[in-house]
Amino acid sequence: MPLKFKYVVRTGVIAALSIAGFQFLTAGAAPAIQAAATVNTLPGMPAVVDARNLYSETGASHLSPQVKDDLQRVYVPNLRSNDVSVIDPQTLKVVDRFKVGKAPQHIVPSWDLRTLWVANNAERLDSGSLTPIDPRTGKSSKAVPVDDPYNLYFTPDGKSAIVVAEAKHRLDFRDPHTMAMQYSISTPQCGGINHADFSIDGSYAIFTCEFDGSIAKIDLKNRSVIGYLKLQMPAVRFKDVPSLAGPGATEICSSKKGMPQDIRISPDGKRFYVADMEADGVHIIDGYAFKELGLIPTGVAAHGLYPSRDGSKLYVANRGSHLIHGPRNGKGSVTVIDFASGKVVQQWPIPGGGSPDMGNVSADGKYLWLSGRYDDVVYRIDTTSGAVNKIAVGQEPHGLTVWPQPGRYSLGHTGNLR
Repeated sequence: MPLKFKYVVRTGVIAALSIAGFQFLTAGAAPAIQAAATVNTLPGMPAVVDARNLYSETGASHLSPQVKDDLQRVYVPNLRSNDVSVIDPQTLKVVDRFKVGKAPQHIVPSWDLRTLWVANNAERLDSGSLTPIDPRTGKSSKAVPVDDPYNLYFTPDGKSAIVVAEAKHRLDFRDPHTMAMQYSISTPQCGGINHADFSIDGSYAIFTCEFDGSIAKIDLKNRSVIGYLKLQMPAVRFKDVPSLAGPGATEICSSKKGMPQDIRISPDGKRFYVADMEADGVHIIDGYAFKELGLIPTGVAAHGLYPSRDGSKLYVANRGSHLIHGPRNGKGSVTVIDFASGKVVQQWPIPGGGSPDMGNVSADGKYLWLSGRYDDVVYRIDTTSGAVNKIAVGQEPHGLTVWPQPGRYSLGHTGNLR
């Protein structure tokens, strides 16, 4: 008989699922809510075409005319070698490599899809920069100095870039083209502020607080913090070391707080999914009520989240170690969650181990591209079979982006398009 572990769930439906031979009782999909015919969006924000699926305009057939002349490339920021590797996705070969600023973390498409920004986090908080790449040529130009750019987002109306100044506990709103400062929002209770996603109407964003085990809700209209929510830890989690018990073995979760990473909104805009490296799964959050509904266990050190091109599934990159700097050949994997049911439908281990981190889905939806953070490789994962190709890149690849991608505009990160 498989062991059963019950996670605390405050609301929502309880659903059983099996991962690597172990059965878990978790929060399933929230009760269905009839989507409104129209969504009243933030002024200046493009209209929501389909309120049942806010990813409707990022399908494989929705490439914008703005990107028709852009090169098909995968841009990989290498954190420790301070450069960018450029992969031709047709040949799986590195075709270019160029230096950028210190500690490049993510490569971020601009709101208007015309620039790819490399966020160089640097060692000193006052010496960071953003390096622009022209996606038509694949070439970089002179970097723009900004403070502490761990990550970069854009307001849904396109009027501001949001530089996530992680170490400064601050969100800096800047001109989306020149990066001149507009205003800042301080987030003193959000240690390690880093990843975000935006409500369906663009009125608020939720950012993860990596070092506080919480999330922060930001009012984009009134330019203020609405509140913070501490994430609940499960009773058990997966083991991240070899065990005689075999794959899927669990242990008591001794962590008192989580380590939330990426966050993504559900297609209907009702829930947010938060990957947590310490909880080994994805928290389900009611965005409007700002409360936790439950947790879906996925794999060791859940980290990156990417919706499929049709908006039906969520790919979860499990980095393979609870440690911030994990061992080589960790227990990395990818979990596929069905948005409609909230259930795990596929589990793909990285052959020989690995450390899948950040990336995105190819324009046609056939491949999931992820950096192998502590293995100095990039993974190309077939979204039908889970088969993996590996491409050697620079030292400690992080937030890669696949380009071009379908969509009308970019909200930032490695390609959160809508």
